[in-house]
Amino acid sequence: MKFVCEKDMCTGCMACVDICAKNAIKISDSLKSYNAIIDENLCVKCGSCFKVCQQNNPVQGIKPKTWYQGWSEDEYIRKSSASGGIITTIAKYFINSGGYVATCIFRNGKFVYEIINSENDVNKISGSKYVKSCPTEIYSKSKLILKNNDKLLFIGLPCHVAALKNYVGNNDNLYTIDIVCHGSPSPKLLDKFLNQYNISLNNTKNISFRTKTKYGISNDFKYVDVKGVCDNYSLAFVNSLISTENCYKCNYAQINRVADITVGDSWGTNLAVEEQKKGISLVLIQNDKGENLVKNSKLKLFNVDLNNAIEANEQLRRPAIKPKSRQKFFKKIENDRSFNKIVNYCLPWQSFKQNIKRMILCFKN
Repeated sequence: MKFVCEKDMCTGCMACVDICAKNAIKISDSLKSYNAIIDENLCVKCGSCFKVCQQNNPVQGIKPKTWYQGWSEDEYIRKSSASGGIITTIAKYFINSGGYVATCIFRNGKFVYEIINSENDVNKISGSKYVKSCPTEIYSKSKLILKNNDKLLFIGLPCHVAALKNYVGNNDNLYTIDIVCHGSPSPKLLDKFLNQYNISLNNTKNISFRTKTKYGISNDFKYVDVKGVCDNYSLAFVNSLISTENCYKCNYAQINRVADITVGDSWGTNLAVEEQKKGISLVLIQNDKGENLVKNSKLKLFNVDLNNAIEANEQLRRPAIKPKSRQKFFKKIENDRSFNKIVNYCLPWQSFKQNIKRMILCFKN
């Protein structure tokens, strides 16, 4: 087989799929890794896929010039967001200023990128999404908007932002926000987890992975597991057990960022506990473009110690470390074993603590 980038190092940004005029590239998902495979019978050897691939041509990041922590002044946005609602608020300002926003949403059972330009659609942005998305076609659509001299705000994972920059080149009308990413699993693993509870994403209208500092998947506003317990999918995610192979060698898990603005959680904050419960975001600003966006949006911002922020956010220092039990997990899951049982086996101590919490909460109820 011929691959666009190094075997098992594909991030799933899918820029190569988007740019190929011959439809010669397919993304192979083996659960533990992605690969962009070239059909040599269709390929005309133009080289476009190699050039646009941000694994082959990583985008140079820059160190933040200013940094803050804070939240949206809109209480509804802050309440409905996983953290402080910073991204949703900036997107709302951008749209009201006449621009377009491209970002990941959940639609028809899939996590896809969509372009919005209506304030009514801003609520689609809220919430963390701990799974790989499908960005196919978002790059060509974004390029078309920029070609029409319209302003575009692209919100995504660092690898997606880098891919877009390779795809469209430098453009004054392009604004970008990247997210502090902790790795992303195959959506097939999410399916396997939900299938244990007879839940299908195709029949799901709303899915949430986190409520402020508490991890736990809810499906159409009903928790899959006991409320207050970190379910086994979330447990596997936060322990970096189920990310695809490339995530452990991520080029973008560092303090030098590829976007105008970087947003994450303000872990380790010294602000009041009551504010922490409501959600506090970390905001890193790399350039004047980002500074203008942040200052013009309705945000409440405070100083933050950058060194503490880096220490509390592992992926601002280095990629996640691959757990020793990861190989065991994928060997068992490929044989269609129970997702929950495999996580209990691979993360025994973490699972034990959640089982104790589950029993306590069930007893109280």
